[in-house]
Parts: sequence; C-alpha cells; structure tokens
Amino acid sequence: MIAIYPGSFDPVTLGHIDIIERGAKLFDKVIVAVLSNPSKNPLFSVEKRLEQITQCTQHISNVEVDSFAGLTVEYAKLHNAGVLLRGLRVLSDFEKELQMAHTNKTLNQDIETVFLATTKEYSFLSSSIVKEIAQFGGSVDHLVSANIARDMHQKYQKN
Repeated sequence: MIAIYPGSFDPVTLGHIDIIERGAKLFDKVIVAVLSNPSKNPLFSVEKRLEQITQCTQHISNVEVDSFAGLTVEYAKLHNAGVLLRGLRVLSDFEKELQMAHTNKTLNQDIETVFLATTKEYSFLSSSIVKEIAQFGGSVDHLVSANIARDMHQKYQKN
C-alpha cells in the first residue's frame, strides 16, 4: 500500500523524519508530498524543501519526495495511494487532524488517514519553533538534520 505524508515541511524536522522512517516500515511506499501553498510565505522554496527532504531520507529505499498544489486526496488518487499518513504531537493536533481526516473522507471514501504518535523526544517539536530559535541565533542542530541546520543558518545570516 502507498501512503502519502503531506505537509509544508518548512523546514523538515527530526520529528518529521521519525514519522517518515516509521511509516516506511508500515507501508510499501511513502511519498513525502510538499504542499505548495501560494498564500503562505515560506522560509524555503518548494524546490529547496524537496532537496532537503531527499537528502534527509536517502537512507530509506521506499520513500519518494514530491510536491503538489491542491487537494491532498486528489494527489493521493493520482498516485494510487490508499493512506494519508499524519503525525500527532499533542491533544490540539488531534482535534485539527481529526477534522481534516473527516473532511478528506467526505471527498474520497477510499482514502484512510493513519495517525502515528510522535516519539516522546519530538513531542514538542514544530517547524515554527525551529524557525523561531534559528531566527534569534539559537542552535537547531538537535532539532533538524545537519544539512537543514546549515541552510537555516545561512538563510538567517542573510536577513
């Protein structure tokens, strides 16, 4: 079975990588699908995020990295995926994710959403927190892969 792990991944964190690695053990293929959302002002371009995630997941043979715009369920349908993979950190995530899962089910009855609870060590971690720490000069080396920490440092040094 093919699973889609959709998100903005701006930037991809070690928590995201944990979900990808664990999902890859459960499904035949996991497609990490970077959402291109023109209404957001991301730190990294979609192309850069694809490159970053590809580098972070090169050790996992059944992971593909792609981008999309539009409805996740339509993207999943195009790729013959039966599952949307989502990570849950805290209770507030569950409420939002459950609403999204129910909405997706109304759009496509054939798509199931599978939730993986984050590993305890990443339960606090979000891309927003990582960006805020890096923006103020703090080290993010323990929160993201080395390539992403380097990219963030360079990005914030320019600004």
